[in-house]
Amino acid sequence: MNYTLHQLQVFLKIVQTQSVTKASEELHLTQPAVSIQLKKFQEQFDIPLTELVGRKIYITDFGREISEAAENIINQVYAINYKTLAYKGQLTGRLKISVVSTGKYVMPYFLTDFIQEHSGIALLMDVTNKNKVLESLENNEVDFALVSILPATLNIEKLDLLQNKLYLVGSTAIKAKKGIGTKEIFKDLPLIFREKGSGTRQTMESFFQNNSISVLKKMELTSNEAVKQALMAGLGYSIMPLIGIKNELHNHELQIIPIKGLPIVTTWSLIWLKGKKHSPVSSSFLDYLRREKTQIVQDKFSWYEQY
Repeated sequence: MNYTLHQLQVFLKIVQTQSVTKASEELHLTQPAVSIQLKKFQEQFDIPLTELVGRKIYITDFGREISEAAENIINQVYAINYKTLAYKGQLTGRLKISVVSTGKYVMPYFLTDFIQEHSGIALLMDVTNKNKVLESLENNEVDFALVSILPATLNIEKLDLLQNKLYLVGSTAIKAKKGIGTKEIFKDLPLIFREKGSGTRQTMESFFQNNSISVLKKMELTSNEAVKQALMAGLGYSIMPLIGIKNELHNHELQIIPIKGLPIVTTWSLIWLKGKKHSPVSSSFLDYLRREKTQIVQDKFSWYEQY
């Protein structure tokens, strides 16, 4: 056996994502590079780790056992690194946060100074849709989750960070009719939705239901970036969080369509399971946020006030 730590990390990520493509994206490697590492790792074993059926990769029972061992090895390597830094008196450990997809425009600003101040901390931030975020929180796989809609079924504690404003948005190339009613504006417009499980979609559907609005033409896309590109191409309109369209508004690629009942205002909140025993790292991060969040909002999100 002559496998490397890098091969263990690559294989573990393939198992976690069930995809070579997704693993390559999360590891910031090319797909061929990941495939080569998987091939080299497989060559160390006589028993298959994976099976390829059609274009989909499946992990064998043996592969899952190896992935568990790989995770244990990687955790031990982290522990060695942490012990070295802790011996020097530094705050060390892993900070694990699961973030809903639009939250990627929010969370980094609340992390930067803390991570820079404590070089011994390894940040693991998973960006995914609301359902998966809550699943990882419920399974106690992360320290915190960032959401804009609080879960009704979990017993949690929270720290509010920032307002979340959602507007009806479309391309500046489309001339919106002035004075048109809320219900009428949706009769002719194709409306672009996020996928099921998205917090933005849940907010949109609640708005339509509460205002008894029927949407005749629909389109569904699986990321905020895909929705933005579709809007800029003039394919329709969508209700989107302001936080994710700053540059497009500034560059006049998108416009806010003023209609009654919008913006919808929610709150970006960092949440954790009630009664959770925080590690020294996660406890220090909470203390940092309580001290600094107001200043961070003033410094990084002052542009919010003009909308």
